[in-house]
Amino acid sequence: MVKPVRVRTVWFKKEGERPAQEVATVLASTAWRLADKAVDNLSKADYDIVTPERGFRIIAELTCFLVHYMDRLVYGRVDEGRRAEIVSATGLSLAQNMEDNILEFTGGQKDPEYDYQRGFIDRLNARMADYAEFEFPVDKASFQALRFLSLQIRDIMVDSDKSWIQDQLMDIEVPEMMATMKKAVDGFYPPPAPAG
Repeated sequence: MVKPVRVRTVWFKKEGERPAQEVATVLASTAWRLADKAVDNLSKADYDIVTPERGFRIIAELTCFLVHYMDRLVYGRVDEGRRAEIVSATGLSLAQNMEDNILEFTGGQKDPEYDYQRGFIDRLNARMADYAEFEFPVDKASFQALRFLSLQIRDIMVDSDKSWIQDQLMDIEVPEMMATMKKAVDGFYPPPAPAG
């Protein structure tokens, strides 16, 4: 059995609300760890990740999805200005994580023709618009949203994995990632109590 990613969900109370940057750092770290673990799980399930570029592209797609899901969860729990601040700061933190991890892998070698952070932010902005078109029922993503995500990753994979990767993502990896991300968000911003 695959060991789940542990996430801190209980936060000691502070006076006032936690700064958006602090919340964003935790949520970005959670998203990165979940996406990295998913890539590891896919490798163990004999999917051909092989190239670091493919691994980083999968992480980018998964983290973009998780940022959008996080945005959906935060909606209505905080005011719009704070929500925008948290989402933006989370995206920037993930962009920094992406660049740091790529540079660590390449021994500090940068691609002079590609800005890793800008590339991630551009992808995130595009995916935020893409996922805005789909329904996200309470605590879930619609089949269509999950299918869209799985198709983005399917296109990255070698032909021998294309027919199986969607099921692995839609049925196993992404639902587990969403459940963990929800716990992290709920730790900062508990959902409103049901009316009744």
